Amino acid sequence: MSLLATRGLRSLQNRNFRLFFAGHAVSIIGTWMQRVAQDWLVLQLTGSAVAVGVAFSLQFVPTLLFGLYSGVLVDRVDRRRILLATQAASGVLAALLAVLVVTDRVELWMVYALALALGFVTVVDTPTRQAFVAELVGPESYVNGQALTSTVHNGGRLIGPAVAGLVIAEYGAGVAFAANAVSFVAVLWGLLLIDSGELREAPKAPRGRGQVREGLRYVYDHPELRACVVLVAVVALFGQNFRVVLPVLAQDTFHGGAETYGWLTSALGVGAVAGAFATAWSERVTSWGLLLSAIAFGVTNLVVGVAPVLALALLAMVAVGVANIVFNTLARTLLQLGTAPSMHGRVMALHAFVFLGTTPIGGPLLGWVCEQWGPRAGLFVGGATALLAAATVWPQLRRVRTGPAG
Repeated sequence: MSLLATRGLRSLQNRNFRLFFAGHAVSIIGTWMQRVAQDWLVLQLTGSAVAVGVAFSLQFVPTLLFGLYSGVLVDRVDRRRILLATQAASGVLAALLAVLVVTDRVELWMVYALALALGFVTVVDTPTRQAFVAELVGPESYVNGQALTSTVHNGGRLIGPAVAGLVIAEYGAGVAFAANAVSFVAVLWGLLLIDSGELREAPKAPRGRGQVREGLRYVYDHPELRACVVLVAVVALFGQNFRVVLPVLAQDTFHGGAETYGWLTSALGVGAVAGAFATAWSERVTSWGLLLSAIAFGVTNLVVGVAPVLALALLAMVAVGVANIVFNTLARTLLQLGTAPSMHGRVMALHAFVFLGTTPIGGPLLGWVCEQWGPRAGLFVGGATALLAAATVWPQLRRVRTGPAG
């Protein structure tokens, strides 16, 4: 194996990471199938972009309300056991939605209720999963481990939506939900096979008062971490609501169906996989690189917004995918490398709070923008706000751009 390939795949030399990686690779395909199926189901039930935004956002309301507190739990409890519970619960919820759709009993309020229930699972699962990577690999491989995790996540984004579009068109959304429910078996099996004696477990945080405030103060007192959180908050709030904008772009702008939405999402996934592979070969993370990726994300969103035909929009979505995954991977890694292991859970919970918790606000907001001025306006909002955020934090990051995180 070449030196380049060895460096890009070095985390896979760890058996525990391989098990987690393989199980997650199967599960994430089903997850993306469900996301596309849910968005399309709501659009068919209501014909409303706002309703799509509400269904999407309800999944993240618990993160907005309780996300910061979940970090304290992650720092106190065995992270593998948490993941076993959250992944099993996600599989049960997917199976329930499949039954409702296949039996033709599904109503909009049911989709909303199950999306909210999944949100209560996600509020704990997301920071646990991200912090768990630090237990699987050492600090020297944080960048690689996060990048490979992003690669498999976005490989699912590449495969899942394309498969979902075909499955929905041929068999209906219920089969896509059922496929997701079955896919959780793989990740649960992988977690059960992990050797807990080989994990690099961080010291468990003792019970005490003010631990949420302690995490917030920790980030605020580190300028590089603070600027990172600000960038993530703005990009997530306005720029990463693709599941709200893209279905409407497929239907209203390019006059397509579920297949067109699947192609747009898969194009995003192609770029994301390419960006994740490129990041996996990196051995250092800088705040300056994070700033440049935010600028690239803003510019590429504007390009999609002016694309006159579907073919050009698909090419531009590949570029958005590259910029998006590089930005997200650098942000997560920057936060982990710049944080003491005992604070990983709380800092990653803060990341999840601003990354996912802003969705209940951004999703309906972007849905309203799309209904008022069309989906292209939603892309313009995402691009312009990312550039504005980059300009705002640039003076602060300029002072630390020459040093790697941590």
